[in-house]
Amino acid sequence: MEKLKQRWGIENNWSVIAIFIAFAINGSFAAWVAKPVCNFLGLYPESLSGWIYWPLRILIIFPIYQVTLPIVGWLFGQFKFFWAFEKKFLSRIGLGFLFKEKS
Repeated sequence: MEKLKQRWGIENNWSVIAIFIAFAINGSFAAWVAKPVCNFLGLYPESLSGWIYWPLRILIIFPIYQVTLPIVGWLFGQFKFFWAFEKKFLSRIGLGFLFKEKS
């Protein structure tokens, strides 16, 4: 736990626990929200091959997860951590231009 606190710049154990809980809740929430989105788009596991349905569902879950992570983090009092996490993650996958400040 001490290594995580040092790596993440966290000062107490409650913050680490809150971050873990926020990650877990957000993952479940994103998967839960993706089901009606898939249904709205006409993507049903019964009508598509599993080889097509599940990759499409994962592609739908990904942006939902990214958008809701700072929100769920805010509910746990960890918005600063999750906002920095999102900026770092998105810049690593080539979307860092979204967070560049204008001069």
